[in-house]
Amino acid sequence: MSELSWFRIDDVHLWTYCDRVSNQVYDAHADTWGDSTLHSAVLSILVLKPSNLDILTGEFSTEQDHPSSQPKSETSRRINFERPFVTPPKVVVFLKAFHTGSGSSNRVKTYTSDVDAKGFNIHIDTWGDPILYSATAGRVAYPEDRDNICSGTVNTLDVRPWNKPSAQTFRSITFQGPPLFKKPNVFMALNYIDISAERNLRVRTFMEGPNETGFRWHIHSWDDTTLWAAGANYIAFA
Repeated sequence: MSELSWFRIDDVHLWTYCDRVSNQVYDAHADTWGDSTLHSAVLSILVLKPSNLDILTGEFSTEQDHPSSQPKSETSRRINFERPFVTPPKVVVFLKAFHTGSGSSNRVKTYTSDVDAKGFNIHIDTWGDPILYSATAGRVAYPEDRDNICSGTVNTLDVRPWNKPSAQTFRSITFQGPPLFKKPNVFMALNYIDISAERNLRVRTFMEGPNETGFRWHIHSWDDTTLWAAGANYIAFA
């Protein structure tokens, strides 16, 4: 997901997924339930060819660790690759679904640790007073020596502290390593959200001007939303 807008209530529910996938079309869903009011959502879609056998994907839900009726502020799980890599790969994770409860802010983040050739640890956390009933993170792993792919993480905290909220945060970045051989297509999805619960929850991430060496990323909110911080992961394919 790259853009979200909810009406402010005690609980926030969101589930994004694709189904009925064929070689020509698929159905994309952004669903809510209970008393949540989802005004809008934009999904980030990554389509991989069957020939990309060295790119491994999947997802992890906190409900694989504990039921939503027994929420935890921190959840982690060791993910073992179905096929080991030769060297530790690059791993990108991003939010696909979450259900947060009442608190001063809506907070959820996903990240990785201890990546090696056989697997990695995935984390889905909240912090402070919010309740994280459940969340799901998607994952993409690819060989670190692929010369036509690069990835990374961006966050408003790279530009400003959380206690100086801004409706618009942006920065230009340069890809690590040598330039790509052509202008890339860039997949970008949120991996970190910290937004005040006093007003509607609104956040959007996008990029502009992608070229062989980098791009400019943006993370915005709008109207009366207080965006303490937000972050996204990206994958650039040349």
